[in-house]
Amino acid sequence: MKRRYYKRVRRRIPTVQKAREYEQSNGLIIINKDIFDKFNPSLLRLGDIKTPCQEKEAVAAVFDLSGFTSFCNQVDAYLAIPTFLNSFYEWFFSSIAYGLTDEDGDNTRFWAELPTLVKFLGDGLLVVWNAHSMNDEQICRLAATLYNICRAYRQDFYPQIKMEINKPPGVLRCGMARGKVFTIGNGSDYIGHCINTASRLSNLSPLTFCFPRRGFPLQENLSPQYSQQFIPKYVSIRGVGDDEPVWVVKEEFIQLNEKQKIQYRSVDNGMVRVAAA
Repeated sequence: MKRRYYKRVRRRIPTVQKAREYEQSNGLIIINKDIFDKFNPSLLRLGDIKTPCQEKEAVAAVFDLSGFTSFCNQVDAYLAIPTFLNSFYEWFFSSIAYGLTDEDGDNTRFWAELPTLVKFLGDGLLVVWNAHSMNDEQICRLAATLYNICRAYRQDFYPQIKMEINKPPGVLRCGMARGKVFTIGNGSDYIGHCINTASRLSNLSPLTFCFPRRGFPLQENLSPQYSQQFIPKYVSIRGVGDDEPVWVVKEEFIQLNEKQKIQYRSVDNGMVRVAAA
């Protein structure tokens, strides 16, 4: 058998004097120390990542714009995307601030603090509240407030924005959860199980709003006008559990077909499954 010999061809590196001409003709960048120094974890804008994590009690909400991907694939999307995002975020932030206020005579006051973190997720937002000083009544009222925002998107914001741009996302979904989070970079960001749970609950299609029963005692802390909008169910949540107790919107659940309703088991059926296990 004949042996084959291969010779590695090394790319010729241009001299310093010809570096600029070489870059222009080949579309390459000569590597130098400045480039390496600029590419580092500071690009994440998390502050000092070495700072020890702090555990905090929080309420996390993940909002998801259903249909945002297909919206971005339309013709001339580069013109439609900025128009939509600018209008949506202006509306969203003002809706959050307005929803957390009460009229007290001639004055307006906050009944709960503003979020400590709002994070852009591409097709939605992560919103985190510090729940340390919030009681059960405030947390349950927060759930009702966020549902009203999702409903207002469909009833108010969407009809207006679709007059300006073509085929905007038609549904704003939201999943909520209450639990512990850990600070990253001295509070620049958060991670935690409740954030993961909120993310999972924001994608329980076709429902648009869902949150756990644990930590949200609605019937004890909301008036019947608001608490009766939600009904308890058991559902399988990927990465969380097979029989997780949740609250879903009663009006939305009633409109599901029989095949869609199967995944949302009644409380009685859920208890039977747990006992059998």
